[in-house]
Amino acid sequence: MIKIVKADGKAEYEYLTKVRERSTNTDRDVSAVVFEIIDNVRKNGDKAVEEYTIKFDGKAPEVFEVSREEIEKSIESCDKEFIGTLERAAANIRDFHTRQLQQSWLTAKDNGVILGQRIRGLERVGVYVPGGTAALSSSVLMNIIPAKIAGVKEIIMATPPLKNGKPNPDIMAAAKIAGVDRVFLMGGAQAIAALAYGTESVPKVDKIVGPGNIFVAAAKKLVYGTVDIDMIAGPSEILVLADETANPVFLAADLMSQAEHDKLASAILVTTSESIAEATVKELDRQMQPLSRKEIIDESLTNFGAIIVCDNMDKAIEMANSLAPEHLEVCCKSPMEYVGKLDNAGSVFLGNYSPEPLGDYFAGPNHVLPTSGTARFFSPLSVDSFIKKSSFIYYTESALRADRDDIVRFANTEGLTAHANSIIVRFDEE
Repeated sequence: MIKIVKADGKAEYEYLTKVRERSTNTDRDVSAVVFEIIDNVRKNGDKAVEEYTIKFDGKAPEVFEVSREEIEKSIESCDKEFIGTLERAAANIRDFHTRQLQQSWLTAKDNGVILGQRIRGLERVGVYVPGGTAALSSSVLMNIIPAKIAGVKEIIMATPPLKNGKPNPDIMAAAKIAGVDRVFLMGGAQAIAALAYGTESVPKVDKIVGPGNIFVAAAKKLVYGTVDIDMIAGPSEILVLADETANPVFLAADLMSQAEHDKLASAILVTTSESIAEATVKELDRQMQPLSRKEIIDESLTNFGAIIVCDNMDKAIEMANSLAPEHLEVCCKSPMEYVGKLDNAGSVFLGNYSPEPLGDYFAGPNHVLPTSGTARFFSPLSVDSFIKKSSFIYYTESALRADRDDIVRFANTEGLTAHANSIIVRFDEE
């Protein structure tokens, strides 16, 4: 069961070190297998993808690409109330991400110089969506909608077929609502390889996004450079900041909402109240009993969970910024007063009625978040993830003449005389 740690300047950081050292890198055996799969797909295309699909998924579909008609009809076989939920969630996600959209710009100076930046969506993006028991319809929305808003010209989704060789209808429905262009029934490292290098039927993409197992993560890491990727995600994390006004019932429920993801998931409560800490332990034991993933939750909390009691909120905030968690809840009397102090977190949830699952599914901000402390320098998936920028420069002859000596001096100082010559030859006659 989860342990209570009294912050003394040492004990809490020993625990944080343990959390940071959870393995986020694929081991050599996995990398070797994935490298072989990627190489085979790169050389043998569709044939290799089909062989791996039969091997890993049980049956290959008759045709890898799902027809437009089948995508359109997917909604008909889904629960109507669930379709309504998908549509409402999509509207929230679309509204939030539309506000992120950047515009191209230019500025004209008095001397005739024109400078600017052009922004446009990527040409083609691949979205990987796990299938089977982990049918993540929410991830379909979170990955495709920002790409559409960014102006990506073609969005291709790859998802494993069910055991009968058919697509998961809930995933297809989410894909249609989000605005997918094409769907291929293929999963695992072979799907990542097909998207990265292209096959006879699968077009090569410019970027690959979306969650997956250790083999998918390893494949994304290995093809990075050939294509761009979103991130290498580690085990899920939540850190909850709580003062003496927090509700232990809520705290326990929220900690378990992340602990159930994975035995390596990390769920941490940092509080200024010993009584809240003790009450949360009791609530964890009570609420855990009927849950379907009780064993996973228990192992996660035992190995990588903790309740850390700090003397004051400043110390608690310092710990939160040090850990840089994927999800950060603030269950305090005045949560808004801490927003400007919480610098390192993937997504921040403020108040007792903003639990983490709200962000996973419905509120609008993206749930694809940096893990393993990378929130110190990475940001959530966004519209920015699907755009590219280029600058442009226009100088008149007189403007270049005015800056000529400075540019030549720079180039000569760096020993790049051809750079200097490119400027000098334009004014040789002077």
